[in-house]
Amino acid sequence: MLIRLDPASPLPLGDQIAAAVRGAIADGAVRPGERLPAARALADSLGVNVHTVLRGYQRLREEDLIELRRGRGAVVTGGDTSPGRARLVEGVRHLIAEARTLGLSDEEVLALVRTGLAGR
Repeated sequence: MLIRLDPASPLPLGDQIAAAVRGAIADGAVRPGERLPAARALADSLGVNVHTVLRGYQRLREEDLIELRRGRGAVVTGGDTSPGRARLVEGVRHLIAEARTLGLSDEEVLALVRTGLAGR
């Protein structure tokens, strides 16, 4: 798994790390049950603070894409749904970014999603 960071990007480095891992899960490069690099090792290889990596890993944990296990590190959650879930999370992030660009409020975005879920 190759992670590249863009220091010039407005996206925080931790979010860039999360996006790279999410993409690797979505395309099957990283499979359920696989361990991710240790936070300290990844931080050293990327030239960032270990807390930056941990913020990225924490975001992935909140998305239920990885588990953080004491003594085992970060492990991709099991099941066949992980790649699809990772793609869905990326789509949601894209939707939110596009909505922000268009100046939509959170309520307007939620209303659009609710309308879509209702099949209208």
